[in-house]
Amino acid sequence: MLEAMRRVPREAFVPAAARRHAYADAALALSHGQTISQPYVVALICQALELQGGERVLDVGTGSGYQAAVLVELGSDVVSVERIPELAEEARRNLAAAGYDVEVRVGDGALGVPERAPFEAIAVAASAANLPAPLYDQLAENGRLVLPIDESLVAVTRTASGPRTRFLSPVRFVPLVHGLPDRGLPDHGLPD
Repeated sequence: MLEAMRRVPREAFVPAAARRHAYADAALALSHGQTISQPYVVALICQALELQGGERVLDVGTGSGYQAAVLVELGSDVVSVERIPELAEEARRNLAAAGYDVEVRVGDGALGVPERAPFEAIAVAASAANLPAPLYDQLAENGRLVLPIDESLVAVTRTASGPRTRFLSPVRFVPLVHGLPDRGLPDHGLPD
């Protein structure tokens, strides 16, 4: 895990004004009221996904693309979803400039990417009030989903008998927002 994080140039994923703080163990502000998670939290999420290499991984809340890059360094095939088009475009540029091949989509991350499912792992970088059913439904059997629910980071494993959940850490994240910003994009009909 730590070696994968060392290979990702975090400064390539933070705004120019914050580059001197790129390696501080703190969340840093991005545009549109979003953040890049602190390195400790990214490591905790990725470790809890228990990746061995070769897994198909969904990254919800692309932000600047940093977590997606770490997931690629762990040997994953990553598709990432960002609801804010400008951030998605910035993440695409950041990832390409740093040499990472990640499919970044604009969409409602709470809906996942059903046409690419099942996923062996799903990482969510936004706090939900409860487990989003579409994401759980897109997990492969024994797949892992790591997300903040309210102010608790939890790992959920899909088992034949239902979800198995374990607490990881207290955290604070931006909220997982259903729907897309009003920019002429299609509405998925979910309540706010």
